Amino acid sequence: MLTVRRAQRNDGPAFIGLVSALSAFEKLPGPDEAACARLLEDAFGDAPRFELHVADLDGEVVAYTVSFLTYSTFLARPTLFLEDLFVHPKARRRGAAKALMEKLVERARELGCGRFEWMVLDWNQGAQSFYDGLGAERLDSWRLCRVIP
Repeated sequence: MLTVRRAQRNDGPAFIGLVSALSAFEKLPGPDEAACARLLEDAFGDAPRFELHVADLDGEVVAYTVSFLTYSTFLARPTLFLEDLFVHPKARRRGAAKALMEKLVERARELGCGRFEWMVLDWNQGAQSFYDGLGAERLDSWRLCRVIP
């Protein structure tokens, strides 16, 4: 049985495990101990910096999303931005990603958002196909820019 819900503090260890699995999948270094502590505080502390949703499959947390609000001046409405969507490989193709995305679309409506946006890696053909199947529009003319302060 698949359930999608807002994460609770006791989901913290499963969340950290999935973040580590995502970093391995992307061949990037995962969060160190201090970063893991910050993730948990930012998810479950007194002033959360993001919303964390999880998917339970038969009582086990197997997927998560991290999302937060940005703002569109042209629409004069908030935008829900999806930072991470990750489903553990053992749970893929069982509906978790679709259920999480549907939850976030619902959440964007609840928050009065004018947009729901995310990025996808150019090499991740599986994710691109999944998003195409949801009817997502790719904005190839927009490029991500980054400065490390």
